[in-house]
Amino acid sequence: MNAQLNPVLHRVAAASLIGLIVLCIAWEMWLAPLRPGGSYMALKVLPLILPLPGILRGKIYTLQWSSMLILLYFMEGCVRAWSDPNPASVYCAIAEIILSLVFYFCAIFYLRPAKKAAKARAKQVAAVAAKEQ
Repeated sequence: MNAQLNPVLHRVAAASLIGLIVLCIAWEMWLAPLRPGGSYMALKVLPLILPLPGILRGKIYTLQWSSMLILLYFMEGCVRAWSDPNPASVYCAIAEIILSLVFYFCAIFYLRPAKKAAKARAKQVAAVAAKEQ
């Protein structure tokens, strides 16, 4: 690929995803679980673990779909930050909001050059096809 992808954005996106996984497990098991001793809400990290290998390798497609997946965690953080009566849970929710936004924007800005390159290639292919007709 000719696009110049920013490795810093990739590393920050991967780190924020790992941080979000750790936060969600700690939140639901020890920091502010819904039930004493932990809850099954810790299983919410499973969808985050699925894209992790692809994110760590910098796969474009994985970054694309996981940037949409992460918005679910942003929404959950917003809901729980404004509705949960437990202050520890509110702080965890705010951290979830921040980590999900960091991942989202790093993924989007990391993918931007690749998307521009793909559009340019599509334009070239369309121009060549038009000339051949």
